[in-house]
Amino acid sequence: MAFHSILCSPFNLILTIFVLFSCCFGLCYTYNQPGYNTFTVSSFSYPQTTLRPFDLRYIRVDLPLWFSSLSISLSSDVDLDAASLRKTPESALPIICFRGGSPPLPEVSNTSLKDLVLVPISNYSFGVIQAFPNVEQCFPMQKNITMKLTNEQISPGAWYFGLFNGIGRTRTQSKMIVRGPAYAFSANITVEGCTTPTMWGQYCNQTVDTLSCVPSAGNISVAKSYNQTSKNVVSCKNSLETSCLGDGEQKLYSLEVMGVAEELTIMAMNIRLNVMATNNSGNFIGVNLTCFVRHGAIPSAALHDYSGNISKAPLSIRSPKVGRWYIAILPVNISKELGGTQNSNTKVCYSMESQVLECPIGKAGSNCTWERFVLQTILRRGSSPFESYYLPVSEKVFSKSANFPLEPLLSNSSYGEKPDDIWTYFLSEIPRGAAGGNIHIQLTSDTEINYEVYARFGGLPSIDIWDYFYANSTRSSDGSMFFMMNNSSKEKVDFYILYAREGIWGFGLRHLNTSSSASKDVIIMSISLERCPKSCSSHGDCKLGFDASGLTSYSFCACDRRHGGFDCGIEIVSHQGHIWQSFCLIASNAAAVLPAFWALRQKFMDFWLSFMAVVSTFVYLATIDEVFKRAIHTAVAILTALMAVTKATRSSNIIIVIAIGALGLLIGWLIELLTKYRSFSFSIGFDFHMLDRWQTLKVWVQNLIKTLFRRFRWMFVLAGFTTLAFAAISWKLETSESYWIWHSLWHVSIYTSSFFFLYSKEKIVNSENRSPPNGNYELTRQNSRDEQVRGI
Repeated sequence: MAFHSILCSPFNLILTIFVLFSCCFGLCYTYNQPGYNTFTVSSFSYPQTTLRPFDLRYIRVDLPLWFSSLSISLSSDVDLDAASLRKTPESALPIICFRGGSPPLPEVSNTSLKDLVLVPISNYSFGVIQAFPNVEQCFPMQKNITMKLTNEQISPGAWYFGLFNGIGRTRTQSKMIVRGPAYAFSANITVEGCTTPTMWGQYCNQTVDTLSCVPSAGNISVAKSYNQTSKNVVSCKNSLETSCLGDGEQKLYSLEVMGVAEELTIMAMNIRLNVMATNNSGNFIGVNLTCFVRHGAIPSAALHDYSGNISKAPLSIRSPKVGRWYIAILPVNISKELGGTQNSNTKVCYSMESQVLECPIGKAGSNCTWERFVLQTILRRGSSPFESYYLPVSEKVFSKSANFPLEPLLSNSSYGEKPDDIWTYFLSEIPRGAAGGNIHIQLTSDTEINYEVYARFGGLPSIDIWDYFYANSTRSSDGSMFFMMNNSSKEKVDFYILYAREGIWGFGLRHLNTSSSASKDVIIMSISLERCPKSCSSHGDCKLGFDASGLTSYSFCACDRRHGGFDCGIEIVSHQGHIWQSFCLIASNAAAVLPAFWALRQKFMDFWLSFMAVVSTFVYLATIDEVFKRAIHTAVAILTALMAVTKATRSSNIIIVIAIGALGLLIGWLIELLTKYRSFSFSIGFDFHMLDRWQTLKVWVQNLIKTLFRRFRWMFVLAGFTTLAFAAISWKLETSESYWIWHSLWHVSIYTSSFFFLYSKEKIVNSENRSPPNGNYELTRQNSRDEQVRGI
């Protein structure tokens, strides 16, 4: 199809304007693939980014209604095979997670890690992900990950990719050091769309007939026992009155549910064959019209939300979600109807019709007698973005706070006169960009609460259809990774829905007991959108972040050193353990008591003193003038301070510090040698007698070795290098969890090695540097020695 064909309808004109607007920002490149009715809606590259241990990144991708496929290509320097993957602890496991509607959270609850789809790696490659049926999936990060998700697999809307370098309860814990492997990644993401709105599928090669919906005053075709006059009926029909399909052929339809509805009914009428059957004329009981229905994506026999044989009875969907629904009709058993004969010209014909049943405004339920309230969003002053609370739009209650009384709003009748089946509904909306917030629901009373709370995204919940619910302390969605209870009891219902999806949410209160005594209890309700749940359990600070596009804000807890978890509610180190670890870290600084407190508070003085202890020891071993020592100390102090402030915990620092110290010692020795043997070196340069020169050099080397042996206690030098090696091992073995023990041993070993090196230096009076009181003394002494030799 030529590119200019996208201008043939008002919808396509709007689509073209959107594409051109996107291209102005360099996000898309419009073109047609040969043979396909697709074009590139958006394409962007995520630059190479390094994830340090316990870091995360979120990437948001918006898929329009007309998208055809989403292509993702990620490259990283992660090198994990099947064996190393099993051995890697969760705190160092690099993973990537996907979720529709809100950012993924792979570690919220204790059972969430069991739900991760950690696909085992076969033949040491990740390959291409072929299907994506679940709401959230996580995979181990690999060098190259390529996936293509089509509109037959996922629904349009916002999708989030989360990249985590380590998961688990310790990810949010404050750490004295952050030690572990880091990895870098980059990503390319492309969204393809269909040029024609009536085409669908991965390559936009499937025709979808849009059902036109208009209000209808007539009764629905399905017999119901309740009164139809209380409902608004929206009838949706195809522009073609009759459709004919052969055996195995499929017909696709779509319709829009614009608001909260009670029921969606799909039916087929006037079912007949296009030819007269010779053996069973007029009897079409054997012909089946199988119907597959799915919200947001094309259904199939393997992937659908609802199904049924609409040639026998209409398919009814209670409380359908708001949005676009897709319907697939597939006739089967036509040949059986004709007595087993195969005739390609034989088709089954039918008329397609759907009806959407809606209650009047403010009503809900099968008989439209239950109360339904819209919640108004009220932003909190001086709070983080999107933090708000919700109050019902009704003249029955008036509240200036986030709490409102529940009694004036409750429904007072039940359908079918069931006393435990009375519902009251509330509708709220999570705005675009607030998917990183948490819905907080509370019910409080002075007596026992006889209500169950149900929540559902996109529609009204029921006893059979819900996303999250709370009945009592033993019956709830506590096993879900996005549901978090908060000190609920008989007199209090308190829970969070974490990282709630953008869009309409329905909340239903089911009254369990309608006795007069229970109905007069005072119950206060609160529904709010908050940042960190439980205010980080008073064990951390709530932080705010944004995804890569900056369109979605999310909150997270930065916990103290004793706690971890998403809400800082998990105690990782007990109070006694924290005291013991602190004692070890402080007591190990006994060699440097004065800077111990400052080292613990400033976090870099500790490393700086360790660095300076090593270098100062080496410089002390060099017997040079104090002026040179002060110059070396000043230069080294500046250099090691910069190392301690920027990247103090690098393992390579121990090698750098030792190298700096050894270089200082070498410079000191060179200065000493140049000072002491300057005249000696000058004489060697002009001594042309080979034998005398080698003899002089031999004597010089012997004297140097004797000087070194006299200057040091070599057993202590060996002990110093041994403890220094142990210090290097302790440094290497430090992790975020075992920091306190290994760093304490580092303190002890590094200060002990410094002591051994300092103690290894002999206190020798250097008589060679003293000038004789008389210039003739040395000459006279030499003459006397010569005379004694001759006398002998």
